[in-house]
Amino acid sequence: MRHHKGAPLRSDAQRNRERILEVALAELTAAGDTPLSAIAKKAGVGQGTFYRNFPHREALVLEVYRYEVQQVADCAAQLLCTRPPDQALREWMDRLAQYAMAKAGLADAMRRATSARGSLAGVGHGPVTEALTLLLRANEEAGTIRPGMTPDDFLLAIAGLWQIDPHGDWQPRARRLLDLVMDGLRAGAPGR
Repeated sequence: MRHHKGAPLRSDAQRNRERILEVALAELTAAGDTPLSAIAKKAGVGQGTFYRNFPHREALVLEVYRYEVQQVADCAAQLLCTRPPDQALREWMDRLAQYAMAKAGLADAMRRATSARGSLAGVGHGPVTEALTLLLRANEEAGTIRPGMTPDDFLLAIAGLWQIDPHGDWQPRARRLLDLVMDGLRAGAPGR
């Protein structure tokens, strides 16, 4: 029996699915070509259980990607609850950079999984756009950034982040880039 979206899983089935995703994230981040059988074995599930949840590599890789992107997106609202809007935005930018650099190994798996069937553009765009909309709106209302910034403007401004080598000393470079973007967002802010 195949899992249908919206249908609740039994608790043991949910634990199996979560364990597969946890192991897949670690394994695919380390090596994008990790065999699915190795992931199933490390997750402690049989092949049948594995393939019921993820019938092919693309399904697994896309679900890992969706989950990770959602974690980054969800932290936007959490930051806004505990920090001023401009500080929340800047910390969220750091979280996005950490995700981008830590998941560089996953990028190869994502390219392979989607090379025959399309791209990942739509998979993560929704949650990230929603998080950015929330952060940008809060900052615009607080007068801490220039008015009229859109999520697309923001993503274009930070596009250089994906050009940084994740295997080197990326943190100082990412910090400088994101500070520059934040300074640009603050320029012309009515509250400054």
